[in-house]
Order: sequence, then C-alpha cells, then structure tokens
Amino acid sequence: MGTAERRETAGDGTAAREATRQQAAPATRTSDTAGRRADGGPAREAAEVRAAYRPLWVEEPAKRRRLPDPVRTAAVRAVLIIAVTLIQAMVALLCTLAGSWLAFPMVISSVVSTIAATWAVLDVWVTRQVWNQRHGVVSTPSSTARALRRERRQARRAQRAAGRERARIRRRGGAGQLSHP
Repeated sequence: MGTAERRETAGDGTAAREATRQQAAPATRTSDTAGRRADGGPAREAAEVRAAYRPLWVEEPAKRRRLPDPVRTAAVRAVLIIAVTLIQAMVALLCTLAGSWLAFPMVISSVVSTIAATWAVLDVWVTRQVWNQRHGVVSTPSSTARALRRERRQARRAQRAAGRERARIRRRGGAGQLSHP
C-alpha cells in the first residue's frame, strides 16, 4: 500500500484496501478472460484479488491501558540495566573459562551491576506505587465487600428504626406496651 492510499484510510485501512482492489481488478481482467471463465469466472477472479491484497495484520485495541510515563521510563531503564548485567555476567563467565586476566574485574563489575539491576527493579515498583497513590486508581469493590456493606447498612437502619419506635412509645406514655419495667 503506497503513501497515497495510506492517507485515504479511515483509521482501520478499509478505504485504502478497497481503492487498491478497484485499481488492481481491471489489470487482472485484461488478461485472457475466456480462459478464466472456464476456471470459475468472475467469482474466482474476485477471490484472487482479495487474496492478493489481504492485510498482513489487523490492529486491535489494547486490552490494557498504557503505563504512565514515569513508570514506563523506569521500566525501560530497568530492562537496559538488566540486559547490560546479563552481558557482563556472560563475559565474566567466558573470561573465567578462558583463564583471562579480565575475569576478576568482570566478576566484580557483574556483582555491582546485579545490585544496580535490583535497585532499578525496585525503582519501577516504587514509581508505580507512588503514581497510583498520587493519581488514584480506579477501584471496584468485590461483590462480597458490597454484600457486607449492604448487610451493615440494613442492620444500622433496623437499629435506628427500633430506636425511633422506642422513643415513640415513650412519648405516648407507655401505651401499647404490655408490661412496664
């Protein structure tokens, strides 16, 4: 798909594919149409054109939201530090096996890099927690928590109703009461 077709898309690429199909369809019709009709006619021709311009992939909306910028930055930094640490550990292992003088400095730098990688991973975790605390997280209570709150509300309402009933009976001077204390 060329630049011109890409600019015409409606977002999902269907307009460009249709325009490309319409341009390509006459080109296939010009070649030996009599022979094609014996094989299956225009239906087969349309199927060939559709198969020729099938998209390589279909973009789908993301299932999860994108990470906030500070958290994503910390995660990228952590991945890079971990990658360097793994490379250093591999070089240290190979230098040790080869008996090179570089083995000892590489082992020391690998230990330091391991500490830095652990720190970087903790940085991602702390940055994520701070972001959630500052900007809030959408919290959906579970059905059990909802049910417990509903039961507590009903119990409080029943207590208030019983208290109002007792106060009403006292105001009436004890009328309606079977026994007096």
